[in-house]
Amino acid sequence: MKHIIGGNGPAANAQVTWLEVDDESAGQRLDNFLIRHLKGVPKTHVYRIIRSGEVRVNKGRAAADTRVAAGDRIRLPPVRVAAKTADPLAPPVPAREFPILMEDESLIAVDKPSGVAVHGGSGVSFGVIEQLRQARVGARFLELVHRLDRETSGILLVAKKRSALTRLQDQFRERETGKTYLALVSGVWPASRKVIDVPLHKYLQADGERRVKVVARDDPDGMRSITLVKVVQRVSIGDSRFSLLEVTIKTGRTHQIRVHLASEGHPIAADDKYGDFDLNKALHKHGLKRMFLHAWRLQFNHPVSGERIELLSPLPTELKKFADHVPTAPPPL
Repeated sequence: MKHIIGGNGPAANAQVTWLEVDDESAGQRLDNFLIRHLKGVPKTHVYRIIRSGEVRVNKGRAAADTRVAAGDRIRLPPVRVAAKTADPLAPPVPAREFPILMEDESLIAVDKPSGVAVHGGSGVSFGVIEQLRQARVGARFLELVHRLDRETSGILLVAKKRSALTRLQDQFRERETGKTYLALVSGVWPASRKVIDVPLHKYLQADGERRVKVVARDDPDGMRSITLVKVVQRVSIGDSRFSLLEVTIKTGRTHQIRVHLASEGHPIAADDKYGDFDLNKALHKHGLKRMFLHAWRLQFNHPVSGERIELLSPLPTELKKFADHVPTAPPPL
């Protein structure tokens, strides 16, 4: 995207501006293109100027869902963008590289550690993407393709081009990716229980914290959520029994694995939101100080070549060390 007309500085916010769509922005919806460009402008205002006809594409009116093409000239009406001011109390974003599982001109596959958010927000000043941008100040484009919970470790994709971002996100949205996790849950998971197809609903607690719960199939707020489960090992810790599972998600709902497994009576070990809190304290004494959920395998089509890629992330040291020091038995046939 490059500017054709428009001044610099605060006055530019109140002038008519023309943009030219570059190759990396081609294929985006007009509304998403403008929302990304007009940082600080409310989405409601972006949609208003599109509906009013003040936004023109190649001198013609266009709808919000119009797909822009490379070379399109887009007219923006005078729009004032609130200038961002730095928070003097906010800690500086440190430059940090993360272990890399794969990297080429289109994407980076990061092996995210537990305890690190993928991005800033909700009380977190910065996450993986902000630290990576700080470490790679010369990078023209770095954007998260998908998300992982802060407590979850494993494979995280970052796009290095807009075209790669849109193609990869399309795959996630159309369920063309394969996402498999390793999870240790309390109790003996029945080997015959292989599919969980239960709707989930996201809500806020009284303190404003986000939570998710299972709901009835006819609940209007429920989102269909599908999780596949395979038993890998049985584990004994003292008098307690556990199951190590391969968990593949067909939908990518917030906290899906955690809530689905807990709803079946087998919460993830050391899960501080949906787990067994008394059991978590005992596990802490045995050396498990983080939730046992790891994004282990990811399959997707390369955004340029179309080649099917399979990435594997081995269990992190802290989980492997814990798993190696408890008795195990093979799962039943």
